[in-house]
Amino acid sequence: MRSPSFPATAARARAALPALLGLALLPLLAGCGDTGGPVAAGATPTASGPVRLWPDRKGASVPPADPEGAPPVYVQGLAPVRNQNVHEVDPVALVQAELRATPDADVGPDGMPPQTVAAIKACGQAGQPPGTCPVLTPYYRDLTGNGRDELVVGIEMPDRMMSVRVYTADPDGRLNRIMATTQTVVGVELAGQDVILRVPSGNPGYELTTAWSWDGKQRTMLPAREQIVRLPGSAPSASPSPPRPLRPSPEGTP
Repeated sequence: MRSPSFPATAARARAALPALLGLALLPLLAGCGDTGGPVAAGATPTASGPVRLWPDRKGASVPPADPEGAPPVYVQGLAPVRNQNVHEVDPVALVQAELRATPDADVGPDGMPPQTVAAIKACGQAGQPPGTCPVLTPYYRDLTGNGRDELVVGIEMPDRMMSVRVYTADPDGRLNRIMATTQTVVGVELAGQDVILRVPSGNPGYELTTAWSWDGKQRTMLPAREQIVRLPGSAPSASPSPPRPLRPSPEGTP
């Protein structure tokens, strides 16, 4: 068999040349079309949800909220306000009216030590030293979202204890107490429609913050969020060890 002639071989090479050039230009053309576009950063790690421990254990039950909501706690013995305007209310007269309605309360939301009760009764009377009335200057903020201010009252007690109370006025002008708590308080803040209480957490260098928020179904303010916060300037704890996968211990192993 004869070998192909040189002219025939050259002709076939010339015919294949455009196809080879087209293959070589494909990556360049593709790159020109992607200028400025997103570039893949590699494989994304698979997200993992929380791992439930001891899934066979029967947990405690949480009773459902009362669908009827919390009954209003109206302040007795106080004149109604006009146009739901709580700015008309004298906070000292308000707290004194509550004392008259619950004269023997020493625990619960109305509970106070005897010396605080006596000091509140003496507020505004002749001869009381200035600055000794336990009822602090009030604050006002729309906490229920109804477009009208609520009244925030603080009552100082011994040992840095403090009673924090919030009142709203209904369309009839009656004052309804929607929050009352007594704790050892570091500070109180208003943030949006929340009342933030800062209290000692029991761990040195940390405090517990609790956000009380209006609950429309319960018609009261509830402690909706709690957080333990490290105070600025506190020494950070030692770096924790890298997390290890959780798995049940073999039987008989502590």
